[in-house]
Amino acid sequence: MKTVGTVGAKYPEGTPEDEALRIVSLALLYVRDIQKLDDYREYFRRFFTYKPVTIAQTFATRDEADTWLASGEAKDGDLVKIADQGFIVIDALKGLKFVPTRLPEELAPPGSQ
Repeated sequence: MKTVGTVGAKYPEGTPEDEALRIVSLALLYVRDIQKLDDYREYFRRFFTYKPVTIAQTFATRDEADTWLASGEAKDGDLVKIADQGFIVIDALKGLKFVPTRLPEELAPPGSQ
């Protein structure tokens, strides 16, 4: 908290940066007050631990992918490849659905594959 205060002193009161630091500080105090600081530390560690992006499933057709999605095996956040295009499974209001996204090989810098 001392470090956040030191950083916050660099911004005039009422600026967006000052407001953001106040919100962050209060959130950390709240986590501590409800005795969830250890849970937060574990979440933070998992969040920043590198995990390679992997494709959960590959399908030749959209019909095959839709059948898999309806089977109950799909999970929110699964990355799939359908006819060489990337999609991520999201938990929408009316159930799971596919949303277009880039595949890991499309995100890699040229020459790194």
